[in-house]
Amino acid sequence: MAAVLVQGEPVDAYPVPSPEAVRGSVRLITVIGEKVLHRPCRELTEFGSAELATLVDDMFATLDVAEGAGLAANQVGVDLRLFVWDMTDEWGVRHVGHIANPVLDEVPAERRTLLEEPEGCLSVPGPYVPLARPDHAVVRGVDLAGRPLVIEGRGYFARCLQHETDHLNGRLYVDRLAARERKAALREMGTLRDQVIARRAARAERRGKG
Repeated sequence: MAAVLVQGEPVDAYPVPSPEAVRGSVRLITVIGEKVLHRPCRELTEFGSAELATLVDDMFATLDVAEGAGLAANQVGVDLRLFVWDMTDEWGVRHVGHIANPVLDEVPAERRTLLEEPEGCLSVPGPYVPLARPDHAVVRGVDLAGRPLVIEGRGYFARCLQHETDHLNGRLYVDRLAARERKAALREMGTLRDQVIARRAARAERRGKG
């Protein structure tokens, strides 16, 4: 397998940070409790606009500064079914891309293998909590031009695809936890939040000077 997959297709190499992140401007990341995170996002119906391209670039820039794996549009306050990703899986493959109007394939329970791994979220700054998710995911949607797109992931990348699709459905990973675990995660967030946000701000400032 190629070391880099962009929009699910192998490429010889891809810059770090990505060209999208270099072009984009950093936006403020929404935090649990903000309404836009807790309701389903709107479908994209218009494609190919400069405004949409700018949003994607800004999401990549924000993701880079926050040192995350993926970012959904409602995490920068935009009510649209769109997310981006730039992460390296446990096999050393880097995945970079965006998808609009994503829908996850349903996997029958008898064919589903769950993998429990620590999971965190840029909108729940700080805690990582073990959460079981299927170790394989296929998401279907379209790209910025409205062309059909199918992205497949395993392991950590599968978790990323599921996590970001959850966001667009108004669901955070802590909503999948038992009540006691969720309460503990939010308590930990209260302790770590300022430190995490300060680190993001420092990275954004260094980026602006660079």
